[in-house]
Amino acid sequence: MEKFLYGSGQLTCSIALAIVKGTVTGEISPEVKNKIEQSASYVRKIVERGEIVYGINTGFGPLCTTLIDANQTQLLQENILKSHAVGMGEPIANDLAKLMLILKVHALSQGFSGVQYATIERIIWHIENDIIPVVPKQGSVGASGDLAPLSHLFLPLIGLGKVNVEGEIMETATVLEKYGMAPVHLGAKEGLALINGTQFMAAHAVMAVAELNRVLQNADIIATLMIEGLNGSIKPFFTELHQLRPHAGNRYVAASIFNMLHGSAILESHKDCSRVQDPYSLRCIPQVHGASRNAWLHLKETIEIEINAVTDNPVIINDELTISGGSFHGQSIALPLDYATLAASEIGNISDRRVYLSLEGQTNGVPKLLMKSTGLNSGFMILQYSTAAIASENKGLCFPASADSIPTSLGQEDHVSMGSISGRKLLQVIDNVDKILSIELLCAAQAKDYHQPLKSTAALEAIHARIRQSIPHIESDQPMEELLTEALKLVKSGELITLHRQYATGEIAADLKQRFEEF
Repeated sequence: MEKFLYGSGQLTCSIALAIVKGTVTGEISPEVKNKIEQSASYVRKIVERGEIVYGINTGFGPLCTTLIDANQTQLLQENILKSHAVGMGEPIANDLAKLMLILKVHALSQGFSGVQYATIERIIWHIENDIIPVVPKQGSVGASGDLAPLSHLFLPLIGLGKVNVEGEIMETATVLEKYGMAPVHLGAKEGLALINGTQFMAAHAVMAVAELNRVLQNADIIATLMIEGLNGSIKPFFTELHQLRPHAGNRYVAASIFNMLHGSAILESHKDCSRVQDPYSLRCIPQVHGASRNAWLHLKETIEIEINAVTDNPVIINDELTISGGSFHGQSIALPLDYATLAASEIGNISDRRVYLSLEGQTNGVPKLLMKSTGLNSGFMILQYSTAAIASENKGLCFPASADSIPTSLGQEDHVSMGSISGRKLLQVIDNVDKILSIELLCAAQAKDYHQPLKSTAALEAIHARIRQSIPHIESDQPMEELLTEALKLVKSGELITLHRQYATGEIAADLKQRFEEF
């Protein structure tokens, strides 16, 4: 099995998710172990000298001027976990909580947090045994990091809280007893190091990088199928056009769609038609999908800096220098998360427009409402009501959470990022866009059927054939729920993306492939 070295390796979104899935294992090298132990020794020296350092021998937040006796430092660190575990709402997905553990191990293993090696070992034990803490969705303002969710994440270290074991929610104490393990005894600063940081926000961002990439790939494929179904033009995807306005995302989308369309007999059949140009939802796909890809790239690049960073406070440089700063503040990723939310929503907006366009009956051979016998039958009419409703719901979710700030901690934390809300909203919007694209897939496949026996390219024919394995052509009204479920499964599975790559022809510039396909 491939290995990743916590604390010294360069973590990427794909590696982090591979550790979640168990296809990559995370380890700590002897060199990193030494660095962790040295950092912990610095903290012990600070305590022994009686030097006043925030979070080591003082209270927290507005209590930073309250001194704590050296013999009470362990109780201080346990109390911060107990007092800050005030999250509410449904638990986050198990994979997200596991991601949080992985990201925290990598951050603590940098050797600037002063935690004991045994504490990091215990967190790795949770990861490797899939004993994942239960973390509520709500409660973080994304300023001193994700205090509430991280407190829930690490309550199990001291024998408290709940964990998910193979889908069953259990008391941590019960699980530790089963394994014959005792709670961890936290040293000075450890509780603070555990709950300071951006791992809740960052885990959502890592998941979003993967999910949004899949959405963007599907959106290009399904939109191309719709271009075929509606007799759209290939010219808006010519390289010559996009060299004159060379945004990276635009160029990638244009090249990908051109390659899927080039050589299609359906396109060739209407090359001399009287239509001068297509509506924007077809003609401007590179500009709209491309802009969303650029936003995705910004999120990916930003989050991969974040997940390789030290984000707790104070930072222990050596036994003489500790720095109390603001590396836990989530603004750096809150803004890209909000930007990506808007980018995802726009994919749904333009997809809804293409669905509407497919129903108009303006394409030669393609009937109004995508069904020949309408009147008695309503055809695909009401599908667009669903895309309109979901697209509108997404618009409401696009208000940037990071535009808000509510002072906390008696004014000590007087500007907060709200990045945790940004991350949660982004994943919700992505899930909604999947549903919109599922409906566009149904409509595009139906439209393409009316061009038979003309054939498209190998890639589009393979994709269309796969759709028809699960979803039949429809010529009379029927309940759509099962068909929508099948379409959504196809979109979420990534099968269409795999088929596209299997049959893809043509070239895409190497720099674009590296940016948008390798993460």
